[in-house]
Amino acid sequence: MSDSAPPVLPAAPPLPGWRHLSSGKVRDVYVPADDGPWAGRDVLLVVASDRISAYDHVLPTPVPDKGRVLTAMSVWWLERLEGVVDDHLVCLDVPRQVAGRAMICRRLEMHPVECVARGYLTGSGLVEYRRSRSVCGVALPEGLTEASRLPEPIFTPAAKAAVGAHDENIAFERVVDMVGADVAAALRATTLELYSRAAAIARERGIILADTKFEFGAGADGGLVLGDEVLTPDSSRFWPADAWVPGRPAPSFDKQYVRDWLTSPASGWDRASGQEPPALPADVVERTRARYLEAYERLTGASLAL
Repeated sequence: MSDSAPPVLPAAPPLPGWRHLSSGKVRDVYVPADDGPWAGRDVLLVVASDRISAYDHVLPTPVPDKGRVLTAMSVWWLERLEGVVDDHLVCLDVPRQVAGRAMICRRLEMHPVECVARGYLTGSGLVEYRRSRSVCGVALPEGLTEASRLPEPIFTPAAKAAVGAHDENIAFERVVDMVGADVAAALRATTLELYSRAAAIARERGIILADTKFEFGAGADGGLVLGDEVLTPDSSRFWPADAWVPGRPAPSFDKQYVRDWLTSPASGWDRASGQEPPALPADVVERTRARYLEAYERLTGASLAL
């Protein structure tokens, strides 16, 4: 867990009919104003900004249209995952200032668990595997390497951290301690079912869904409700299937280009220094924007209206 100070985020814009509640690394959240059309309703307006984060820092340079991609992809996936679990989306009738990048959602009591499903070994999962031959307490066979396909998808939860800190991978037993045995079992089963369905859909489009993160809240009846973003390049690793080779990193339709630049000599940034990362060059911004748009277009088969 990081003990660094929370990042200073840009001020969220005022929106008619809504009052700003909070901001995270990427999203600004609003509640209905007393004089607005949604007054008295238990809903939130969730706005995806163009902010981009890496290595637990919110970077000073936005990526144009990133928020539109995140919102459109979440909506597209929610339509295709209907029937697996209830979700938080109410409607897309949002203020014109944030049209295309915002959703009106049910207000939920969120479970304090990042529900991660992995079908391939990479990232923090690979680091943990090399140390213990397991990930989050799930034993894995010998001989796996970077980008190896796992024998079957696994549930590797994490405890949510504050903005500016790093989520902590945890064992399933810790989830039981946090939310109870029944809810923990439902989180695991639903996460794996969502991952399996989404991975099959992506595979039909030549995309590997290596891993992804879901968040759930409790509905009025206590049942699970899928919330937050869903299967976006910020919450998932998407790889082109024709470029996947076990044993070496796969190119990703996400912000890996930003991470690579930040850790290269060209950035001049020392990740261990505690200093804020530098501004992104224009070419890094444009190439990152292109990767997000390509992810949307390859998965949906449509161009994003900008």
